[in-house]
Amino acid sequence: MVTTFDVSPETRAGSLHYFYRQLFITPPPVSKHDVDLSGKTAIITGANGGIGLEVARQLLDLGCRVILTVRDERKGQTARQELLNGRNLASGFVQVWKLDLSSYESIISFAERAKGLKGLDIAVLNAGVYKVTESFSSTGYEEGVQINFLANMLLTILLLPIIKEKKVPGQPGHICVVSSDTAAWTKFEEGSSIPVLPAFKRKANNWNMADRYGATKLLGQLFLTELSKHISPSVVTLSCANPGFCSGSELARETSGIIRVIYKIQTYILSRTCSVGARTLVHAVTTLGQEAHGQYIEDAKVQPMAVIVYKPEGLRLSKQVYEETLDELSFAGVRDIVDQISKVR
Repeated sequence: MVTTFDVSPETRAGSLHYFYRQLFITPPPVSKHDVDLSGKTAIITGANGGIGLEVARQLLDLGCRVILTVRDERKGQTARQELLNGRNLASGFVQVWKLDLSSYESIISFAERAKGLKGLDIAVLNAGVYKVTESFSSTGYEEGVQINFLANMLLTILLLPIIKEKKVPGQPGHICVVSSDTAAWTKFEEGSSIPVLPAFKRKANNWNMADRYGATKLLGQLFLTELSKHISPSVVTLSCANPGFCSGSELARETSGIIRVIYKIQTYILSRTCSVGARTLVHAVTTLGQEAHGQYIEDAKVQPMAVIVYKPEGLRLSKQVYEETLDELSFAGVRDIVDQISKVR
């Protein structure tokens, strides 16, 4: 599918366009007059607060059952009660499930539990981390890469056959992975390594938290670009979406000192609310249909990914990152899952 944009990747990646989007563009809400999700079920990760909670609220307003996935079940129950207040909903309409993206075992157990659902149509994979200092997971990968990229791609693939089987018949399911402007700004020096992924097991020469966060999001764009070529959008539509810079998103929960002060100043000047940011994620999984497949959604419409994605180097990297990731996650049978889903049209 050839996609045309109303702005070039280079222009969209520039600072002026970023400031313009943040300060002057407000994505519209989705109402039940636009979309009725009655009879559908959605999973939202990282849903105990911030953007994830707002996505759950907006999907709930459209008639969708929601499953809030959280690391801390106590916080999840608080979020659930907030969503239930003022609503007369059937038992089980809002559920809380535990999920720890730092653990492959937790992800696999979560997917096994999801197989028991009567229906599953939508997954919004919002959970992630912004690491202020460099640290490494038990797998050996830098923690941001482990959680934001590898864990989320594992969950994406494990959910594919479940959504295929459980979605409302005759309508595609949808998995949306939350992305970021920063994917277009990272230097992505690790991209020159062959293979790519092992470069993220090495300690950085000059750690830069913003650049590494952007690299984790660019990895997601590269992988989803290739994965979407193997999955029919009529079965499960795959997208990534950027809610923009939002206050109350808990993105900076690890910051302190002068970094915290700078973040608060940026928040005061540039941020939008989580409820506004969440609108783009809701649009991605409701109003854009198959147009969103393999695309990056920003301010409720399809926009260019990072510049590198459209260059010959990006095409090579997409295939390389895709193959390396399937190999890395082979313990979960991901390649077989993709092969089986790719045969369905």
